[in-house]
Amino acid sequence: MARSAMNRWTTSLSDAKPVPYWLDDPAKPGPEPALVGDERCDLLVVGGGYSGLWTALIAKERDPGRDVVLVEGREIGWAASGRNGGFCAASLTHGLPNGLARWPKEIAKLEELGARNLDEIEAAVKRYAIDCDFERTGEIDVATQPHQLAELHETYEELAALGLTGTAELLDRDAVRAQVDSPTFLGGFWDRDGVALLHPAKLAWGLKHACRDLGVRIHEHTPALDLASTGPGMAVRTPYGRVFARQVALGTNVFPSLVKRVRPYTVPVYDYALMTEPLSADQLAAVGWQGRQGLGDAANQFHYFRLSADNRILWGGYDAIYPFGGKVRAEYDQRPETFARLARHFFTCFPQLEGLRFTHAWGGAIDTCSRFSAFFGTAYAGRVAYAAGYTGLGVGATRFGADVMLDLLAGERTERTALEMVRSKPLPFPPEPFAWTGITLTKKALARADERGGRRNLWLRALDRAGLGFDS
Repeated sequence: MARSAMNRWTTSLSDAKPVPYWLDDPAKPGPEPALVGDERCDLLVVGGGYSGLWTALIAKERDPGRDVVLVEGREIGWAASGRNGGFCAASLTHGLPNGLARWPKEIAKLEELGARNLDEIEAAVKRYAIDCDFERTGEIDVATQPHQLAELHETYEELAALGLTGTAELLDRDAVRAQVDSPTFLGGFWDRDGVALLHPAKLAWGLKHACRDLGVRIHEHTPALDLASTGPGMAVRTPYGRVFARQVALGTNVFPSLVKRVRPYTVPVYDYALMTEPLSADQLAAVGWQGRQGLGDAANQFHYFRLSADNRILWGGYDAIYPFGGKVRAEYDQRPETFARLARHFFTCFPQLEGLRFTHAWGGAIDTCSRFSAFFGTAYAGRVAYAAGYTGLGVGATRFGADVMLDLLAGERTERTALEMVRSKPLPFPPEPFAWTGITLTKKALARADERGGRRNLWLRALDRAGLGFDS
């Protein structure tokens, strides 16, 4: 690699603030007071990200008389919910191919429920006047290698045979470059209706406001320390008091579950992103992008990228870092070698934007599980429900997960709780050092597959046969 090229890429990062762009906002709301003393309620929600916020909101929508308390260890939306790419997908299964491979008999129902869920998110944004830059633009999966183009065509044909293509269409090289112009694009798969883009932190803050308006009592800077049964209900201890609740919903995702037997099902993976300065009119014209779709490339180690409301480009993904021991630590949020790699990849994709600078560079942990999509369950004789494992697609799917948790707490058999996806669990991860060794081997094998025309080696094929299906 030429030193001059490396200097050019790193220079573009020289003024980047080491904080998530979305959270670097003077309009960020102040925190609610911490819990001091004891409280009692019908439903306690633990976690102030999307999962907890949707659960609290829908609980009040279902029963306005239900007394709901939400506790958050830091501030609403500070973690994955406030720093993600803002892709709000209809898919509940981390994409149609993953869902089709795992639940072929119910994939049509899962797609129907996912589409309905996205419609309900859009309706809630309008109903509660949440100003989160919501745009139903769709998403294009772009091929940058010939084998990826063949895979996109194969996926489209498989879905067409099942009647599941909806408003999606295949784009050849000229058609995809007419939408967004990059010399690296060979074709694409455009899902016109199944993805919305939004400002993720503003969505979290708007949900917080809506919850408060419906009477949810929110306590920030109130970590839940442990969970125990007490008489007919549950007790959750916090630093300065306890919450006694008839039922508890856990929306802690990447953070260790208060139900300890759930912990082996998830591991943290660190994801990183850059945000550019706003594009000028000439720069925007050079890339096109009049449809403002979200984009992602079709590699195993993939990038996701999109325009913000003020025409910045968010560019993230590629490196997914699992720290040995699975610890979530603030020092992992910054990774200069990954930021330099992302900058190089950005200018390879968009050489016409040479000279553009990045204003923000950040990272953080998301939770993943061995099936790449959420799982659900109950504990303490049905008084506690949990949902976790969203693997980066939680902006939309967490609302569905909230509905599932509330169904489970109600003891109801619904179209959601009847799903095999909801009734089954992923395979748990092994203890260290086996987890780190397996994940490291898999990452290297996926990188080699990208370099070798998509050919999966013996390790990946063995995982496929085991039902793990590591393909992204």
